[in-house]
Amino acid sequence: MYILGIDIGSITSKAVLLNKDNEIESEEIIFTGYSSEKAGEGLLSKILDNTNIKREEIVKVVSTGYGRKSISFADRAVSEIICHAVGAYFMDPAIRTVIDIGGQDSKVISIGEDGKVGNFVMNDKCSAGTGRFLEVMARALELDLSSFGELSLKGKSPPNISSICTVFAESEVISLISKGEKRENIISGIHRSVAQRIYAMLKKNGYREPVAITGGVARNIGVVKAIEEISNISLLVPEKPQLNGAIGAAIIGIRSKNFT
Repeated sequence: MYILGIDIGSITSKAVLLNKDNEIESEEIIFTGYSSEKAGEGLLSKILDNTNIKREEIVKVVSTGYGRKSISFADRAVSEIICHAVGAYFMDPAIRTVIDIGGQDSKVISIGEDGKVGNFVMNDKCSAGTGRFLEVMARALELDLSSFGELSLKGKSPPNISSICTVFAESEVISLISKGEKRENIISGIHRSVAQRIYAMLKKNGYREPVAITGGVARNIGVVKAIEEISNISLLVPEKPQLNGAIGAAIIGIRSKNFT
């Protein structure tokens, strides 16, 4: 018997299949596209193909994320705030704060001694400081986003990107390009801009260490280093940070299903 956790994000959708011993049997990450329902169906199909297990062997499906309520075959839909806390606590019960930077929003979540959510703050009114923000900046610089992290570490004098709006920040970047500023310096400045927003959220919410960072942006070493420098916090980065929400969803499914 297996439990499937599905996290439908604004940009990517993730799935994790757990067995009754909390071990990951299979995982998938795909682009969400225009239909959350089709993304969920695609994830289920890929998981079944990868494992050769039968659909009826999946005894519970828990969905989370931006499109969680669109998954008609899910047995339960759970807030991504709860799932990210559960996923991080499962990864390391010592973690007390989670920074999650997704495609359309960013979150800072406090976790109690019992793994439950304490306080949280979310930036969901503007894409500044999110994965979408970084995508827009990459297009302006005519670079692949995957190269941002390493390039930014070469920046020696990052300019200040002061705008809190993605559109205006893009204009700032274009202006810096026209002035001949080095790409690595611009990217470093962009990452510091993201880090400053995250640090403001950390201070607003209050935080305790250890602090973990999850979401696709956690794979960007430049953003991670910028947050560490500005906050003076050493961040824990999971091996698969994008899967944290899906893992949390699956763990919730495991807890709610009696396997004995």
